[in-house]
Amino acid sequence: MTKQSSTPSPWAYIPTLYFLEGIPYIIINTVSAVLYADLGYSNTQIAFWTGWLYLPWILKMFWSPLLDARSTKRRWLLGAQIMLSAVFLLLAALTAWNAFTHAQSITNLTFFTLSLFGFLAGAFVSATQDIAIDGYYLLALTPRQQSYFVGIRTIFYRLAMIFGSGILVAATGAIAQQHQAQTWVTWPYNWALLFLFLACMFAGLYWYHKALLPKPVQDGPAPSSGQNIWQESFQTYFSQKNILYILLFILFYRLGDALLEKIVPLFLLKPQTQGALALSVHTYGLIKGTLGLAAVIAGNLAGGWLLGKYGFKKCIWPFAIILILPNFFYAYMAGAQPGVETITLLITLEHFGNGLALMAFSVFIMYISTGKYKTSHYAISTGIMAIGMMGPSMLSGWMQARLGYEAFFWAAGLISLVTLAVVPLTGKIKTLEETEKLFRSRSIGLQDAD
Repeated sequence: MTKQSSTPSPWAYIPTLYFLEGIPYIIINTVSAVLYADLGYSNTQIAFWTGWLYLPWILKMFWSPLLDARSTKRRWLLGAQIMLSAVFLLLAALTAWNAFTHAQSITNLTFFTLSLFGFLAGAFVSATQDIAIDGYYLLALTPRQQSYFVGIRTIFYRLAMIFGSGILVAATGAIAQQHQAQTWVTWPYNWALLFLFLACMFAGLYWYHKALLPKPVQDGPAPSSGQNIWQESFQTYFSQKNILYILLFILFYRLGDALLEKIVPLFLLKPQTQGALALSVHTYGLIKGTLGLAAVIAGNLAGGWLLGKYGFKKCIWPFAIILILPNFFYAYMAGAQPGVETITLLITLEHFGNGLALMAFSVFIMYISTGKYKTSHYAISTGIMAIGMMGPSMLSGWMQARLGYEAFFWAAGLISLVTLAVVPLTGKIKTLEETEKLFRSRSIGLQDAD
């Protein structure tokens, strides 16, 4: 427990911590694809190479025990935030350099390679920040506060993703549209401005968190029983009851989501002659940053309330069905080529559904992260999830290039039905029954926290 006399309310830092956890993930894994699409790279090239950016979120399970064994989660997360500021500053410099020296060579291989390494460095630091923030959450908050803030943290994580892929992209597109009228902006300096803004934001919130974050008394190196700490943390994780069911659910619950993640931005932005919808970068970001923003908040709030009222087992079936529906939304859009109003409506419904469905996934991972190595267990779970995301996302560009957009989305929709095959496995996981008793006494994310 933290000392109550001078401890700030979790409201002062949980929202900002999880906002900063979501920002680099969405910038590195989704906005990078928008950047490369805007610069003219092919779908296959974008999906395959940006798919490798999931790798640090897979490998983080192997260095998460180091965070348990060395220093404090507070120090780790603060160090990661200042490092992310430096990474975004580097990306700002690279995009500005590309604009200045290769403005006419929009598929410049040197820039692609260097910027990809920049994103990869950011991914490693971001994955480390994820481990530290999730571990800090489990140490700094009481069990009742954890129950309350699981919904709040999910909302702000999702807000970060919409802010990064919606509002910031819309602003970047708006700057590009004005470059002819404003001679001080030369395309693609707009992307350099985006990364510069992110660098400043991370630097500012680093100082905010350094001054404000409490120091939990448990936040220190985890006691070891004498075994190798890596061996001990992995052994306790993989020796859980029903571990096979846990692994299958984590790997395949987001299968349809993984197939869409890289292709959807390309489908929305690429020309209609290629079967895509030809939205401008500004319109794409605006849709995600306005109604999409409201929908994800509503989805997370509704998901938290429903999970608290009815429990995980009753909610997981409808949530899983809702999660796979966007695959069929995009199949329809690829065939019908609808107007902006219909596109906006379907993307808004997608965000609302994701808000519901991913809340359940977050709760599932929290339920199975137990014991003195709960930080490592959480990281192992999210690393396994990243494996389930990485493979399909890397293959998605190859599939789309051979099938075309409409056939690809239909195929993705059919493949995503695998999610419905793993949902019944959760009913056999005894850990869920035991842990849910602690949380069912109050609605997740909606009651007053002590």
